Amino acid sequence: MRLMHRRHFIVGSIATFATPALAAPLSHYGLDAAQFGVRPGAPDDQTAKLLRAIGEAARTRTPLWLAPGVYRAGDLRLPAGTQLLGVRGATQLIFTHGTSLISAEHADTITLSGLTFDGGGQALSESRGLIYIADVRGLRVTDCDIHNAGGNGIVLEQCAGAVTGTAIADAADTALFANNSRGLVLSSNTIRGSGNGGIRVWQNEKRQDGTIVADNRIENTLARGGGDGQNGNAINVFRAGNAIVRGNIIRQAAFTAVRGNSASNIQIVGNNCSALGEVAIYSEFEFENAVISDNVVDGAENGISVTNFKEGGHLAIVRGNIVRNVGVRRPGTPPEHAGVGIGVEADTAVTGNTVENAARAGIQAGYGEYLRSVTIAGNVVRNAAAGIAVSVAPGAGNAAITGNLIAGAKRGAIVGMEWDKQVTGDLAEDASRYPQLTIANNRTR
Repeated sequence: MRLMHRRHFIVGSIATFATPALAAPLSHYGLDAAQFGVRPGAPDDQTAKLLRAIGEAARTRTPLWLAPGVYRAGDLRLPAGTQLLGVRGATQLIFTHGTSLISAEHADTITLSGLTFDGGGQALSESRGLIYIADVRGLRVTDCDIHNAGGNGIVLEQCAGAVTGTAIADAADTALFANNSRGLVLSSNTIRGSGNGGIRVWQNEKRQDGTIVADNRIENTLARGGGDGQNGNAINVFRAGNAIVRGNIIRQAAFTAVRGNSASNIQIVGNNCSALGEVAIYSEFEFENAVISDNVVDGAENGISVTNFKEGGHLAIVRGNIVRNVGVRRPGTPPEHAGVGIGVEADTAVTGNTVENAARAGIQAGYGEYLRSVTIAGNVVRNAAAGIAVSVAPGAGNAAITGNLIAGAKRGAIVGMEWDKQVTGDLAEDASRYPQLTIANNRTR
């Protein structure tokens, strides 16, 4: 009769009393890494012993347990079926060498749970991460902590699965970079102090992605790499179609809270965004179909921007958002480039939003000749330089502005613009010169 390891017996006994349904998995399955000579707190590098333990556990599709303590290792390559488990907040792996601390390629059903990974600030290549996973289905990263990555925290290439309940702090580049995904869920994570990006969901070409980015908390996203928008975004969706970004709490980003770039069929819903250095929420460049609804924006240079009709960006709904306190925040930003609560250009309905304290305009329809088929209805605008600004430049298309309530507009409730210059009085009183505009039933005071 095989003797059960004492640690397994204790864990199994506790599980039996606490949760009978879990008693069998915890008491009859799993290997203890100590059986392979892996020792918590050992001063030497334990890569070889850990690889032997990981390989044996994966071969039998058995979880491998790491006791609380510190383990020094690098280049731990995970085969298919690896389930590497620790005690949350107590089992720590410290990066010593290699291209990544943990990696897996072409290996389905990988699980990392309850582990802390410390990169020690050691430099990582741009394409790698402290954790690097490529071409894996059935991925689960849950209840982990990742600290001090000298590049990206987690890089996922062509993966399907989930990263949940994980904290990533002080990654030198991007906290979580998902490229060419095949349907990921990135939820309930906490990300702080990223050097260039919080969560990036990218595709190499415009195509279906379907990643869900939900209920994360992302704070203090920097832009150490510079540039004019590729860095400094809490959440950036680039070329990835059918992504959903919902319910995230985002505070302090050098540029944008949620930036959809050439991302068609994107939904940006119910996010809470504050203290942003540029546009809070973007849908830009070659996109089709964007839903931006029920978000809260408090403090940004501009609130919500649906733009780049020139590059084909069109078809959107901007509905039920609250946007307030928008204006110049960065030294050197020209005043004409900041202070718009909601700005749209083509084939867009702007309905049921509330905008307060906008230094330039509460809502802006079109820019120069870039205006087509915009409806602005049932919105509330308070304390804006201009309540609603609409382009009347040569070549600008049609817009309907109806049933809005506008109060405290200093330059007029509804004004006509040619690019950055106001060229009309208050169109709420007389818009007869512009037959392409329908302006009716607005209340102003």
